Amino acid sequence: MSRCQQVGQPILRSIRQQSYSYSATTCSIRYFTSTPRRRDDRPTLQTGSEPQNPIEVALLGATPLTGVPSKAWTPEQMASFTSPEHGSRRRRAAMATSGNIPFEQLPYQCFQEARKILAEDRAEKIAKIAATMTKIKHTESKDASQFRGGEHYRQKRLAALRTYVDELKVLADINDPIVKRRFEDGKGDMTKPVYRYLAEKKWHAMDHKIIKQRIHQFHIVPDILPKFEPTVDLKLSFRSSPVQPGAILDSAMTEVPPAIRMQVFDKGERLMTIAVIDSDVPDAESDGFKWRCHFLAANIPWDPTKTHLALRHIGVRAEGDVAVPWLPPHSQLGSPYHRLSVFVLQQRPDETLDVAQLKELYDGDAESRKAFGIKGLRDRFGLEPVGFNMFRTVWDDNTAAVMERHGIPGADIEFRRARVTTMKQPRKAKGWEAKRQKPKYRSLWKYSKRIA
Repeated sequence: MSRCQQVGQPILRSIRQQSYSYSATTCSIRYFTSTPRRRDDRPTLQTGSEPQNPIEVALLGATPLTGVPSKAWTPEQMASFTSPEHGSRRRRAAMATSGNIPFEQLPYQCFQEARKILAEDRAEKIAKIAATMTKIKHTESKDASQFRGGEHYRQKRLAALRTYVDELKVLADINDPIVKRRFEDGKGDMTKPVYRYLAEKKWHAMDHKIIKQRIHQFHIVPDILPKFEPTVDLKLSFRSSPVQPGAILDSAMTEVPPAIRMQVFDKGERLMTIAVIDSDVPDAESDGFKWRCHFLAANIPWDPTKTHLALRHIGVRAEGDVAVPWLPPHSQLGSPYHRLSVFVLQQRPDETLDVAQLKELYDGDAESRKAFGIKGLRDRFGLEPVGFNMFRTVWDDNTAAVMERHGIPGADIEFRRARVTTMKQPRKAKGWEAKRQKPKYRSLWKYSKRIA
């Protein structure tokens, strides 16, 4: 028997067993119909006495959901349809035909040999982790005077060793198929470095590039900040609808505060500040634009295990302090689109912001909101911008009603572009034009009359 036959024999045996069991249970079933049965027909209703194909049960569930998701579906049906725990349809079919064998015990020789190699590599990484932890304990036990650089060098050395331990932990489990399966199913433990690494890698694959593109496309740098590099995954949703970065939203949709999905990739808890700013408020007096603060909340505790936060719950159901309540985004008729930027700023370790001072600075009249700026907030309180997302708003059919409900003035203002007349003097005809001003050349006047 060749090597290929030895490897393929367990697969062939499993396929034969599955096909035999399926044919034995379904050969006696006949559905009553007046038309010939098609290959792709599936009964819409099944009684408890009728056996079901295990592959169909794995793909569609015990009670299949037909059609595509719609508003008529219940939340339980939608959650069952979109649950990441079920994985792909191919995987659910494979699970149904594997005889409930644990994933790590699948009878494939190549797979088991690969697992042995991964186990040996993981043992080497664990040995290195143990040796590095011993170095850390030895460095912590030594006095700072024994180091040439003193306490500063000692802390720097400890930080480097701890970083190396985290790297070894990632390398020890990065190739484990069980770890990858848990991450794909949304069951990853974000307290472990390997899952944080996989999440950050997935974010950098596409979402980070889109955010960087929006920052340069809409001139967030340098209009709001001189330079900025996002390090936190931040997504927005209004009224349970996800929002693409830079999308133009209806005023009725943005009347309520959004919910954010924020994922940090480094360990530990920290305090965050969330700010929403409109950087395109027209100023007719100066013939330019100003900023306006639409929301500001501080002292929000966050760690890698947290992901979702509704801004309207801050200070009520969620921890944090609201300094400036939500002001619905709005614009006047004739003004260009407004860029609404959502910034997440990380506070200094173990340092809370004075909410009373923030309210005094920015939660007053309309002029105090216009005095707000991300750069000024960063410099005044020592914050570090780490996350960003944005959306846009324009005048639409619901803007006037939203402004009236919230007492926002300016709905009757319309901006029009001032017509700029040319300052050039009328040019006298000369040369070719002067020679052809007679009625004889009337057909050519359209090429010579006021070209400029």
